[in-house]
Amino acid sequence: MTNIAIDEEGYLLNLTDWTPELAEILAKKESLELTEMHWEIIHLLRRFYQKFEVSPAMRPLVKAVTKELGTTKGRSIYLMKLFPGSPPKLAAKIAGLPKPANCI
Repeated sequence: MTNIAIDEEGYLLNLTDWTPELAEILAKKESLELTEMHWEIIHLLRRFYQKFEVSPAMRPLVKAVTKELGTTKGRSIYLMKLFPGSPPKLAAKIAGLPKPANCI
């Protein structure tokens, strides 16, 4: 990861640098071990970004997860367990996407 450009918060500067292996490294830096459940959200986020060219904040993220993965997973408590703190910010960082605009 020595020649991967990141900003001061750890988000990729060049989105094309992202790989699943890099996601594992970014997750480890956040003390996360990625499971299949994490990958579901990461892949969903990447598809969301491809479609809308924006990283979703919490409400649109929950809505997108509900629509694609069902109501059990489309809850903020579920996302908080997977991505503690701020799920939209942490998941976007690991997914190699920009920080959601309206997340502090």
